[in-house]
Amino acid sequence: MGVKERQERDREALSRSILDAARELFVTHGYQEVSIRKIAERIEYSPAAIYGYFPSKDDIFFALAEEGFRLLFSYGASPRPANTDDPADGMRAMFWRYYEFSKEHPEYFALMFLDRTVPRISRDWNRFGFVGEMRHDMVDRIRQAIDTGVFPAGTSANAVFRVLLTSVHGAATMKLCDRLAEGENADALARITLDTALIGLRAGAGVGITDDIFPSCIHTVSEEKPS
Repeated sequence: MGVKERQERDREALSRSILDAARELFVTHGYQEVSIRKIAERIEYSPAAIYGYFPSKDDIFFALAEEGFRLLFSYGASPRPANTDDPADGMRAMFWRYYEFSKEHPEYFALMFLDRTVPRISRDWNRFGFVGEMRHDMVDRIRQAIDTGVFPAGTSANAVFRVLLTSVHGAATMKLCDRLAEGENADALARITLDTALIGLRAGAGVGITDDIFPSCIHTVSEEKPS
């Protein structure tokens, strides 16, 4: 390995250490309470060294959010094959993978959707254009499902997206925030709410809902978080 390759490897390793330390500190202490100095102390480097990689704490968050969204959409965009002949199985699988993301990457999920103090991604929107594109692809799948009769004609595709997302998002948030009752199973709760939402939408709950209630665009991280 040449000197240049070794330097690049070392640089990537330090960048990874910064991001991993920051993610843990942001989730544990809250974004507002974490400084560049605290991150530097965690990895035993000087603050100046971190500034050589990330100009600000916000830039560290944006890098983490980009990683998190790519992980998220790698789940939602590639649902597992359906196990039955139920035509809604593809929808169920797509949103269930989203719930699985919250279990397998809880720190990213908490940082992206639970911390109200993080910067808005609209401040660095060019970096997150793929978020809107992937969401558009998912809504297109829902429109195709409407066209094939999975949901009644006149159903709002954006309404289906938001309702199904909220059903699993709620269970994930209750689990991560430790708000479940003693003995309550988060997986069972997520399945019940997702299936109930699907039943309601297939019965026509999304018919007549206009898209101005469920806007088609992605706004900001803060606006996408549950209240």
